[in-house]
Amino acid sequence: AAATALALGGGLLLAAWRWLRGAARPAVAGAEASSMRGKTVIITGANSGLGRAAATELLRMRARVIMGCRDRARAERAAREIQAEVGERGEADGGELVVRELDLASLRSVRAFCHRVLQEEPRLDVLINNAGIFQCPYMKTEDGFEMQFGVNHLGHFLLTNLLLGLLKNSAPSRIVVVSSKLYKYGEINFEDLNSEISYNKSFCYSRSKLANILFARELARRLEGTGVTVNSLHPGIVRTNLGRYVNIPLMAKPLFNLVSWAFFKTPLEGAQTSIYLASSPDVEGVSGKYFGDCKEEELLPKATDDLVARKLWDISEVMVGLLK
Repeated sequence: AAATALALGGGLLLAAWRWLRGAARPAVAGAEASSMRGKTVIITGANSGLGRAAATELLRMRARVIMGCRDRARAERAAREIQAEVGERGEADGGELVVRELDLASLRSVRAFCHRVLQEEPRLDVLINNAGIFQCPYMKTEDGFEMQFGVNHLGHFLLTNLLLGLLKNSAPSRIVVVSSKLYKYGEINFEDLNSEISYNKSFCYSRSKLANILFARELARRLEGTGVTVNSLHPGIVRTNLGRYVNIPLMAKPLFNLVSWAFFKTPLEGAQTSIYLASSPDVEGVSGKYFGDCKEEELLPKATDDLVARKLWDISEVMVGLLK
């Protein structure tokens, strides 16, 4: 009886905390942003989690949203659900949702996706590099890269570079790079970028997220004066399927689910900074910065090392075939 009472009391406290946290949270970032009517946005990994939430809100703001997703069937199902949700509120006038196949673990797929975009789209106003893989067992991409580094960094590196011309022609335009606070635990080891010598799934995820920030920083430097801005962000701890490779003991799952419900952000809450950087007039012309909860944040020195950022850029160009 005592254990039951304790569990019930704890559950009520968590529920109260969740309610208070939700009540105190600011309104959706996109709600106060200017209309995105007439603007085209590409979001990678837009069929679930943060990407889906961002796609929904930007569609609600009447943007033309291109969902770049690996699984076309799942993406089309998600698109139908998003359209039904937004359409029910009557706020999608002028918006459009488009599904395009994009597998960031395949440079061939990235090139095919970009080729189609450049053929069919007259403009590109926002690119949100959102898709990612988290702490997976050691595996390689189609091109032989360690999966987390290959998808989280190299796939987006090639994608962004191939679309730069269209972004410049559409200026003022924006690039948004979704990173993670876990970048703090990563290091760029140029002697083993592909984890051939050793592999630690947590370290390699952190390294890929550090690479995201360094990439955004170097890209912002290269794009000065073009009208294209680049900013990176961390979404916080969010309840998404990103942790599908994380093993939680069966007996611990109920407690984990309760704690995550109480303390983790929802996908919509986690997507607020992406939406803000993609649409808000407050960050017009702001570039090379790092954000969390829609506010600029400081980075550790390892993430502001311009020499490392430039060396990583040069090596990445060779790895994805932009330079021979």
